[in-house]
Amino acid sequence: MTGRRERVAGQSIRGSRIAAAIGVGILVGCIFAFLFPNGFLGSDPPQEHKSAKSAVQVSSSPCESPERVKMLKSELISLSEKNAELKKQVRDLNIKLQLAEQGKDQAQKQFLVLGNQHKAGTFGTVKALRTNPTVVPDESVNPRLAKILEKVAVEKELIVALANSNVREMLEVWFGSIKKVGIPNYLVVALDDETETFCKSKGVPVYRRDHDEGVDSVGRSGGNHAVSGLKFRILREFLQLGYSILLSDVDIVYLQNPFNHLYRDSDVESMTDGHNNMTAYGYNDVFDEPKMGWARYAHTIRIWVYNSGFFFIRPTIPSIELLDRVADRLSRQPNSWDQAVFNEELFFPSHPGYDGLHASKRTMDYYLFMNSKVLFKTVRKDANLSKLKPVIIHVNYHPDKLPRMKAIVEFYVNGNQDALKPFPDGSEW
Repeated sequence: MTGRRERVAGQSIRGSRIAAAIGVGILVGCIFAFLFPNGFLGSDPPQEHKSAKSAVQVSSSPCESPERVKMLKSELISLSEKNAELKKQVRDLNIKLQLAEQGKDQAQKQFLVLGNQHKAGTFGTVKALRTNPTVVPDESVNPRLAKILEKVAVEKELIVALANSNVREMLEVWFGSIKKVGIPNYLVVALDDETETFCKSKGVPVYRRDHDEGVDSVGRSGGNHAVSGLKFRILREFLQLGYSILLSDVDIVYLQNPFNHLYRDSDVESMTDGHNNMTAYGYNDVFDEPKMGWARYAHTIRIWVYNSGFFFIRPTIPSIELLDRVADRLSRQPNSWDQAVFNEELFFPSHPGYDGLHASKRTMDYYLFMNSKVLFKTVRKDANLSKLKPVIIHVNYHPDKLPRMKAIVEFYVNGNQDALKPFPDGSEW
């Protein structure tokens, strides 16, 4: 019996020692778990995994303090919110990608590009978007031209004219008036070697394109209309490089700096062939058909065309699409007039079988950006209007361009009040 009690006592002592050892081990484990939550020998995991791992330890480490548990829970909530935000961004990007791939819903894509969609405001406060975003400049399109424009342009804007040796005398009056006003940012695109040499001899910024037989053949011998059609192909590179261009024919006299009178709120800002408020800015024209009886009067909206020889165009997607459309039609319809095609593409609405151009446009003040019909038919005969100083005068309504250009310089620059009198209102042709 005695031996039996001794064995039981011995086992009890050993059991107590084992229990004590286990207790010490648990205590040491808790201490190490608290001091080294990421392991004693292992390296720290990436920052983004720490909070998640710590959160797991909340449940596995009973020795964590309440403050640390609270902190870890807060981190877990923060990560969950960030994850939800990232998922939302992914969804938005997927929507943008789908719209871009579809190539439809222009207004929706514009909202997605410019920012978040908004609710409509109260009555009278809602204004639509006016100005499309500019394209990202791509200097790889024409590195040589990019270097020239960097030197010539002012705030990414410049006047550009196309010219060959057929218009040399008008070209000289053109850049002479520009120099007189003191406009620094202008460039002549020479369509032949003679024009390039002439401009260099006069200290005029000039750019000669790389050889392109399709362009050069027209540039060497083409008349005004043929050369005018080339500009839509050539201007594309300027816009791709991120520059706003004031396209100018050479039958124009500059009297002020036009860049001081632009709004820059539209894709295209153009002078008009109109000669008064109605024709220049649009009017309600009533068509009368008596046989229709009660419905004999049909109302129409009319506006005289924009002049394709003087317009300001911003480097936007709709602007580049306009140039592409006009250039494409002129290549397929060689007998078309570039100004007519320019206006049709700019104004015709979408209809069955045709997608209209989604480009914003502005008509310039016809007294500031004046055509020669306004000058010779109205302004020169009015004592008050003749005192106004236009920004430019475009001799577009008259074939005797050079003498009228010189007379305009005499009248507005040199002060000769009789310089405009010898000319008829229209042409004698």
